[in-house]
Amino acid sequence: MLNTMESATEYVIAELEAKGTATRDDFDVQAIVTASHAIAESWDLRSMDRSTFWNIAASNLKL
Repeated sequence: MLNTMESATEYVIAELEAKGTATRDDFDVQAIVTASHAIAESWDLRSMDRSTFWNIAASNLKL
C-alpha cells in the first residue's frame, strides 16, 4: 500500500509532525498531497526532493 493517495497522505502527516513543532492542523494536508503528487507523478512521495516537498508544505501553511 505504498502507492496510494492514503499512503501519500499518511507520509505527509508523518513528515509534518515528525519534529513535534507542528501538527497536521497547521497545514492544508490535502493541498500538499495533491501538489506533491503532481510534481512526483507518483503517490510514493518519498522519491520527491526534500526541499521541493518542504517548499510545497510551506506554501500550504494555514495562517
